[in-house]
Amino acid sequence: MLVLVAIAAGFLGSLAGLGGGVVIVPVLVVFFQVPFVDAVGASAISVLATSAATGSAYVKDRLTDLRIGMFLEIATVPGALIGATATIFLARSNLVSLLLVGLGLVLLASVPGNLRKVREGTTGPAVPDARSKRLGLSGRYFDLHLHREVPYNAGRTTPALGVMFAAGLVSGLFGIGSGVLKVQALERYLGLPIKVATATSNFMIGVTVAATSGVLLSAGYIDPVIAAPVALGTAAGSFVGSWLFPGLSSRVVQGVFLTILIVLAVEIILRGLGLA
Repeated sequence: MLVLVAIAAGFLGSLAGLGGGVVIVPVLVVFFQVPFVDAVGASAISVLATSAATGSAYVKDRLTDLRIGMFLEIATVPGALIGATATIFLARSNLVSLLLVGLGLVLLASVPGNLRKVREGTTGPAVPDARSKRLGLSGRYFDLHLHREVPYNAGRTTPALGVMFAAGLVSGLFGIGSGVLKVQALERYLGLPIKVATATSNFMIGVTVAATSGVLLSAGYIDPVIAAPVALGTAAGSFVGSWLFPGLSSRVVQGVFLTILIVLAVEIILRGLGLA
């Protein structure tokens, strides 16, 4: 059962750049009665497997922008280290329910902007700022759906770094990869196309949860009996998702992203309120 759930989570996570952990954590806690911190540890390993499985495929398809991804990791990794350290303390202080509700509200608050993007479609290349020009944060990719090359530039790097730090913090707290925040920072603030944003998010997730996993492993909160089947299933599902992803339209990808965003936000809030 763990493997089957993980396959579905990995498939959805790879399509939307979420990582799959947003499904794994509540499922482990609610249906498998796994302690919260152990669920976070298993989820972090599964997200790492997702990133490893999809990352190479997206790099091969030239959808992942490695330069932009590594630049933003200077904000996500410190956030992940702080979050992973804090989650152990918070779990022992009975504050996890409040954090789950808060996370769900943050996800719901981002729905209107994403709904507008689904209706309007993607925009043109963003105007690069001074830092983006200095670091050469631009590129192009071949869109199989549009049958043409799509150029892009990264803009507004300062707010993107702030969102990425928050994404790392949330990733450390919940072991979910925070692909929701990463995709939004890459698309909304940097102005990257949705496919580049999703592929780069999958790459960044792996680096972020590696930092999270190190802290949880040293504290003894990663159970290989739980983490192993979850990681195997997630890797299999994410591989299938990454194989289908390049040929999909950007509007379809945005629709999938928005649907998952709403469902998981409601699920997290209900769990935090003790109603699920």
